[in-house]
Amino acid sequence: EYACAPEAALVAKPDNFTFEQAASVPVAAFTALQGLREKGQVQPGRKILINGAAGGVGNFAVQIAKCLGADVTGVCSTRNVELVRSLGADRVIDYTREDFTRGAQHYDVILDAVGNRSLSAYRRALVPKGICAIATGPNGRWLGPLSRFVAAIALSPVVSQKLIPFIARPNVADLTILCDLMKVGKVTPVIDRCYNLSEISAAIRYLEEGHARGKVVITLASERQTSTAT
Repeated sequence: EYACAPEAALVAKPDNFTFEQAASVPVAAFTALQGLREKGQVQPGRKILINGAAGGVGNFAVQIAKCLGADVTGVCSTRNVELVRSLGADRVIDYTREDFTRGAQHYDVILDAVGNRSLSAYRRALVPKGICAIATGPNGRWLGPLSRFVAAIALSPVVSQKLIPFIARPNVADLTILCDLMKVGKVTPVIDRCYNLSEISAAIRYLEEGHARGKVVITLASERQTSTAT
């Protein structure tokens, strides 16, 4: 019923957030923050596209990109357009109606949170010196991320754009930044569903469908005072 963690790895939960909301922050918010700030080098006024803007990483990425002063375009399905717009996106592209990789608009940074486009397609949507930060592979399969990471590393040195695969690194400094943003209401986790620990197989099946909006949270206690996120 208990797990031990070093004090140096923790920060206090904001009083205005539930345990479920707090549990949904790592690792998705780390991925969004580090992908935009460190890999994408996002600055005020830059045009940013978040592919998978309604997902676990994407919902944080839209909000964090706005905090960094970016001009944000989110890509999602039809049913999530209003959600992504409510998170602060300046524009929302419904991928069932429009392929952003073949449009007239080009972006300074693309954060790939779903891996459903080829590297060449992402390059078409970037400006000549643009950056694509790659957080995941297609369908979440192990071979998918590995093959894309290798391809991106091999291709990046020979093209003008940067294709950067990365894995988030949890740390207290970034967790503190995220906590402060949550306290002042600039970042609010989106939670799709909560499942009891006994329902974890159902939670995994739901995640595998690929349509979760934001995070899916597992509650470890019946009173829902302790939670973890998938």
